[in-house]
Parts: sequence; structure tokens; C-alpha cells
Amino acid sequence: MSLQPTFSTPTVALPVMLVAEVQDSLLVVVHDLKRLDGLLAHTMDNLLQRFSAASADLSDPALLAMRELEGVRATLNAAVTELQFQDMASQLIVHTSKILQGCAYRLASDSMGPEDGEAVPFVEDVPERPNPVTQDEMQAGSIELF
Repeated sequence: MSLQPTFSTPTVALPVMLVAEVQDSLLVVVHDLKRLDGLLAHTMDNLLQRFSAASADLSDPALLAMRELEGVRATLNAAVTELQFQDMASQLIVHTSKILQGCAYRLASDSMGPEDGEAVPFVEDVPERPNPVTQDEMQAGSIELF
């Protein structure tokens, strides 16, 4: 007769108020991340408008022959390429917000159970890849200015 070990999942009992405070803190962080994403998007829109105006000004046929402006054009193109950072930052903010929100809902559901008549919010599974943004450098390329 062989004895097979049995494994049980350890549990931790936490005070309900502590769980509620942690959940609230997680949701505040999610809200702050959404605000940060909005600020980044607003700043990006403003920068793109300014770069578009500068690009249009430098496209004047009278200025195309000026060799001194070649460096300015190159710098402008490099700056526009670096604006791709906002897209990567936004993806990371959304990814992090989903994880934090999922943690908050799961914490509440697992420790307090669903409230009477209240459905547990749908929470996506945590993605296998911990970071949706893997690019660690940017190279010159094309970007559309709106």
C-alpha cells in the first residue's frame, strides 16, 4: 500500500477592512494610470500639431535650398520618431491597469464573496507575457503627422 501525499492550498485570513483598503488603493492606482494615459495622449496631440506646423514651414520651396536647414530637418525627423514612445507607454499603462483591476476584483471576490444581487465584474486572465511592450530602442522611420 503506497501513501500518496495530499497537497492543499494554504489560505490566509485577512480582516475585511484591510482587504477593502487594498482594493480601494488598487482601483485608485488604476484611475491614476488612466489619467496619466490621457495626459500623455493630450501632450502627444499638441506635439504632433507643433511638429506638423514646423514641418510645413520648412517645406517652403524658398527654404529647401538652404543647406543650414538640413540639420533642423534631421532633428525634427528624429523628434517625431521619438514620439512613438507615447504609443508604447499607453500600451503598458492599459496592460498594467488591467492587471491591477483584475487583482482588485479578485481580492474582493475571493475574500468577501460576491455581494447579494451584485455580479462579479468580468476580469480577463492575466496575460502570459508580463510586458506587452518589448521594444527597447527606436530607429528612424516614417510616422504620419496628422
